Amino acid sequence: MKKRKPISFDELLLELQGQKTIAKDPNRISLDELFNEAFMSKHSNSKSFAEFLEKGNFQVQVQEDIANIPDELFDRHVARDTKFADWKSMLNQATLENGRK
Repeated sequence: MKKRKPISFDELLLELQGQKTIAKDPNRISLDELFNEAFMSKHSNSKSFAEFLEKGNFQVQVQEDIANIPDELFDRHVARDTKFADWKSMLNQATLENGRK
């Protein structure tokens, strides 16, 4: 049985955006920076993105876990735990507020 490698938050963000590979991009912002504590406290009922995932009972340890989260389920959790209607809206706002200029 092959061990599965844990996924990083950067890999999680790319997976959720539908991207499959990580390019070495100096302009790319990490998930921790994008969904930082200030952003999560301001826009959600969670203090961190990790807590947000835990509240939704999303067990995200490896890439395969992300692929198994149905879009509508994730959107419902976003709508329930944040001020956003869906994941895309949350991601867009985080990019506007915390993305690199």
